[in-house]
Amino acid sequence: MKFYLILSLSLFLGCLNFACETHVDAPAPKPDSTVAARSPEPVAQPVAVPSPAIPKLQAELLDDRNKTTTSPIGSFDFRNFSYPLPRGWENPDGSDITLVNGRRDPVMVNTDVDSSDDEKMLAKADRRIGMSYVTTKFMDVNGDGQDEALVILKIETAGSAIPQVVYVYSWKDGKPELFWNFRTGDRADGGLKDVRVENGLLVVELYGEDRFLLGQMETGKITGDYEQLCCPTYFTRTVYKWNGKSFLMQGKRLTYSVSDPNAAPVENMGEIVNNPSKSAKK
Repeated sequence: MKFYLILSLSLFLGCLNFACETHVDAPAPKPDSTVAARSPEPVAQPVAVPSPAIPKLQAELLDDRNKTTTSPIGSFDFRNFSYPLPRGWENPDGSDITLVNGRRDPVMVNTDVDSSDDEKMLAKADRRIGMSYVTTKFMDVNGDGQDEALVILKIETAGSAIPQVVYVYSWKDGKPELFWNFRTGDRADGGLKDVRVENGLLVVELYGEDRFLLGQMETGKITGDYEQLCCPTYFTRTVYKWNGKSFLMQGKRLTYSVSDPNAAPVENMGEIVNNPSKSAKK
């Protein structure tokens, strides 16, 4: 009996010792190789975009075309001369404007809020329009075989606006004789782009959509023609013929893209904008 007890105890202790010797701690889990260490996403930095250059709207007017002539009018000094003011730009007393060395500064008068009505009226009477000489172009605009002078002046507004007036003079009895003048708008708002003669006809280009001359003034904007004054995106070309008394428009009004002047123009755009249903039927 003792023998069996001793044998059982020996077996039990042997198994216990074997279990202790063969136990191995579970290995630490290896990092998942599929999850790579990620660095923070780079933050996109803003890129400075330079402002677009303001176009040189007077480039064509100031180029070398039509700057000389064999006519006596070519030697006249239009920088020191008197000009009638166009409708809408008159002096309070209706007087002409006289340039001295190509300029006449405006006379700006500020009236005090406490001034009487009579004082304000007297102050306003002292106001004067300013003008500066831009250039003179010589070309035969009326088909008489002689060059006329197209004198271009800028209205001085004491600001950045560029409204202009074009005076057309012939040479008669030894001096210039005015037979037409017209005013233009300000830059994209009907400003003067170019004036020239082609095939005996006067070509006038104004910035804006469907802008043309009506008598001695440029027409107003059509619906939807709104853009920054500095940077016109359209211009309109119209052609005129002298009938002995005035210039009459010939053909259609053509609106071109400034960025692609060789693309097909839009004809009489104002009629399309104002009567879309009628235009669609054509």
